[in-house]
Amino acid sequence: MRSRLSIFLIASLVAVQGIAAERLTLRIGDQKGNMRAQLEAAGALRDLPYDIHWAEFPAAAPLAEALNAGAIDAGIIGDAPLLFVLASGAPVKAIAVDKSDPYGTAVLVRPDAAFKSAADLKGKRIATGRGSIGHHVALKALDQVGLSEKDVEFRFLGPVDAKIALANGSVDAWATWEPYTALAELSGQGRVLVNGRGLSSGNSFLAATDKALDEPARRAALQDYLARLAGAQVWAYQHLDSYSKTLATIIGFPEDAAHLQFERRQLHWQAIDSKTVGEQQETADFYHAHGLMNQRLDVAPTFATGFTVPSADALAAQH
Repeated sequence: MRSRLSIFLIASLVAVQGIAAERLTLRIGDQKGNMRAQLEAAGALRDLPYDIHWAEFPAAAPLAEALNAGAIDAGIIGDAPLLFVLASGAPVKAIAVDKSDPYGTAVLVRPDAAFKSAADLKGKRIATGRGSIGHHVALKALDQVGLSEKDVEFRFLGPVDAKIALANGSVDAWATWEPYTALAELSGQGRVLVNGRGLSSGNSFLAATDKALDEPARRAALQDYLARLAGAQVWAYQHLDSYSKTLATIIGFPEDAAHLQFERRQLHWQAIDSKTVGEQQETADFYHAHGLMNQRLDVAPTFATGFTVPSADALAAQH
């Protein structure tokens, strides 16, 4: 009897281990203070039918490399960096878009700088990340006043180094994004010379690898994750003050900067539509025209279909 019971217990243990081993794990790439912060603050990670392995990146470029290498299944990435990933032939597709007011994607100068417009940047040094949304808005700002990348000197730096370079005068301007713009403004270390309205689409994407999308269980998990993410964002705006405190702690920024950058972005997730595809094509064509892409990229095949996002009203009703 004892022998039969032991065999039964061992068999049960093996079965349980087998079930546990089959539990799916999504590998998600995040940028500091973004998706994970909202999901945790809103309690949207409770009762997950899968596990999440988080990988945090300081900017879009290393996240893009991780996507390209298949080290993560999905991640959040701006429109411009995503284009470079796709142009390199990476097996990645955008599955949803996070729309925002692009004011904070901006060209900053020191508060005491005499610059009044982008035209004053001729012959000057601009710090930004290569292929970043900051790089894109700087190029658009120059183009708007009849200048090109040949009329300035770009210094390709990460956000921390770029901030220091602006402060010590190693560069004349810094093309960056939120929350760095809000922090620079509120700390008195930077002034917005040119904001992103009319220059940047304000689009960021949840992008996934083709391999993840081709696996039915992983694709279903991504759809569930997207719905939770959209709901968490709505919750964050409904609880802006308390969320800003949580966000400030996570990103290590003062609460007023965390609050300002999130409030004015007015983020909202939505499914991919023809307007979004058109905006992405315009950005791709701009890069091609300025020699940053060797060939014209048709962006339409770089979007995945079939993913849905609940309406804002439906999400608000849930909270």
